[in-house]
Amino acid sequence: MALLDFLNPKKDTPEIAPVLPKDIYAAGTLSLADTIAPAALKINSKDIELGEKIARTYYTIAYPRFLSDGWFMPIINLDKVFDVSIYVHPLDTAEALRGFQKKVAEVQSQISDREQKGLVRDPMLDTAYQDLENLRDQLQQAQEHLFEVGLYITIYANTPDELEKVEGEIRGILDSQLVYTKPALFQQEQGFRSTLPLANDELLVHQKLNSAPLSSIFPFVSFDLTSDRGILYGLNRHNSSLILFDRFSLENYNSVTFAKSGSGKSYAVKLEILRSLMFDTDVIVIDPEREYDNLAQATGGKLFNISLSSENHINPFDLPPVKEDENPSDILRSNIINLVGLFRLMLGGLTPEEDAIVDRAISETYALKDITGDTDFTGMEPPLLSDFENVLAGMEGSESLVTRLTKYTRGTWAGFLNRPTNIDINKQFVVFSVRDMEDELKPVAMYIVTHYIWNAVRHELKKRLLIIDEAWWMMKSEDTASFLYSLAKRGRKYYLGVSTITQDVEDFLRSPYGKPILTNSSIQLLLKQSPTTIDLLQQTFNLTDEEKFLLLESGVGEGLFFAGLKHVAIKIVASYTEDQIITSDPSQLLSIQAEKQRHDDTNQT
Repeated sequence: MALLDFLNPKKDTPEIAPVLPKDIYAAGTLSLADTIAPAALKINSKDIELGEKIARTYYTIAYPRFLSDGWFMPIINLDKVFDVSIYVHPLDTAEALRGFQKKVAEVQSQISDREQKGLVRDPMLDTAYQDLENLRDQLQQAQEHLFEVGLYITIYANTPDELEKVEGEIRGILDSQLVYTKPALFQQEQGFRSTLPLANDELLVHQKLNSAPLSSIFPFVSFDLTSDRGILYGLNRHNSSLILFDRFSLENYNSVTFAKSGSGKSYAVKLEILRSLMFDTDVIVIDPEREYDNLAQATGGKLFNISLSSENHINPFDLPPVKEDENPSDILRSNIINLVGLFRLMLGGLTPEEDAIVDRAISETYALKDITGDTDFTGMEPPLLSDFENVLAGMEGSESLVTRLTKYTRGTWAGFLNRPTNIDINKQFVVFSVRDMEDELKPVAMYIVTHYIWNAVRHELKKRLLIIDEAWWMMKSEDTASFLYSLAKRGRKYYLGVSTITQDVEDFLRSPYGKPILTNSSIQLLLKQSPTTIDLLQQTFNLTDEEKFLLLESGVGEGLFFAGLKHVAIKIVASYTEDQIITSDPSQLLSIQAEKQRHDDTNQT
C-alpha cells in the first residue's frame, strides 16, 4: 500500500490496492511519500518488516504501586534505536469519584467479610483501602487529577536475532522496575502508527494514573545539561540533546579544558568565545600560539602582539585607579607582592635576603614618584623598570640582583619591560599573542599580561571571560601558578570567569596549584586523552572504566563535559560560518585563503 495510506488508513476502506512502481511511472508524478517509503512492507503478527529493518511494538499493561522519579531514565538513555509514544487522556474528576466510591465500598465489604469470618487481616486490602481514600481526598481537593495513559515502545533492528536482543534488554530494564509490557500481537500495524509522530492512539491500551506517577514518565529526564539560558556547548552524545549552559549561573565562573594536541580544545574554546560575544560577554585571551588572530579580525576585536620587538608594551609597575570603596595602601601592598613574585620569576629565584631587598626597593621606587599608601595615586605616572634598577643599585647587598636585572633594562631583553604601557583593552574581544616571545620569557610575559588584565578587571565591574591557552606555561613556576590560582579564586567577586586550557595534563595536575585550580572550576571539559595521562585523569575525576575508554577512543571535538555535579558525553558542533571563522586546521586554512584569493582576483577582473 502507499505510505500515506498506511499511515492514515481510512476506516471505511476495507482494503487498499498497493501502488506499484509502474503505476507511479504511468502517473508521471513522484510524491514525498513515494520518496521516503521503504522498498517493501510486510506486516506479521509480532513485527513489521520495513525494507531492511524490522520493527516491533510493545505496550505497558501494569505499573507498581509506587513509581520513583526518573524510573524511565534507563530506557531514554539506552543506546538503541526505538520510538516511544505516551498518550495522556484526561478523565472527568466527577465521574472518577463516582467510580472510586464504588471501588471503596467493594474493598470495605471484603475487609468486613474477613473480620466476620474471624480471618487474619489482609495487608493488601488494608493498603488498597488507604490508597483509595488518600487518592479520593486528593481528587476532591483538586490536588491530583486522573488520566488514562498509554505507553507504547517500537524497537528497530536489522535482523531477528538483534531484535530479540534489544527486546530482552528493554523488557529486562522495565521488568526490574515492575513495569510489565506485552507485544502488540496482531496489532503491529496499529502499534507502529501509534508510535509515529502523528498523535494517533490506535492501540488504546491504557492504565489509569494520577498526576504524581504520570509526571515520573516525563521523558526528558535523561543525563543532560540543558537550561533555559546560556550558550550551546555541543550535543549530548548519549541522546543527542543540546548541551545549553551558562557558566555565570554556577558558584564560580571558571573552567578547565584538558586534551591532547589536535583533539579540538582550541576549536571548542573559540566556539564558546564566538557564542559568548553574542551575549555581551567581554572576552580576553592570552594566546601562546597565535591561534585567535582570525577570530579577533572577524569579530572586530583587538590583537596585541607581545614580543621583544613589538610596539605593544606593558609596564609592570602600573597601578589601577583607586575606587571609592578601596584603600590605596591595600592596592599598593597587593601590587608590591605581585611584583616580588614577578622579579622572583625574572631573576631565577630569590634568597630570603634578596626577597626582602626587592620588597623594600619596590616600595622606595614607588615613593620616588610620590606613590604611597597614604595618598590617592589615581592618574599618577608610575615608575619604570630602570627606576627600580637605580634604587636597587643604591642598596647594600644588591649587586647580584642588579647584575641579573641588567638584561631586562639595558641588555637583550630591554625592549620588553622598560617602557610605559601603550595598550588599551577597552574592547569586547581582546587577544594578547605571545607566540613571538622567546620560550624562556613566555612565563614572564604571561604573568605580566595577566597582572595587567587583573588590574583592569578590578577597576571596572563587567561580565568577562579570561582565556589562558596552554596554561602549562604558567604552571611551570610556583609564582605564576600561584597568581593563576588567586585569579581563579577571586575572579567571581569581579564577575570574571577564568578558563585554563592545557595539553600537558600531567604537569598541570602535579603542580601544587593544579588541583586547587581544578577544584575552583565549576566546568571541566575533557577531550581525547593520551594513554600516558588517562590513569591520572581517571583518578582525579573518578571516571568509570567506560568513561576512561571513551576519552581514549574519542574523535576530534568529542569527550566529557562536567558542569557542577553533572557530566555528559559531548560532541562539539559548529555551523559552517562558525567553522570558517574558528578553524585552525592548516589544510582548511589554506583552502579558505585560496578561495578568498580567487574571489579577490574575480573582483579585480
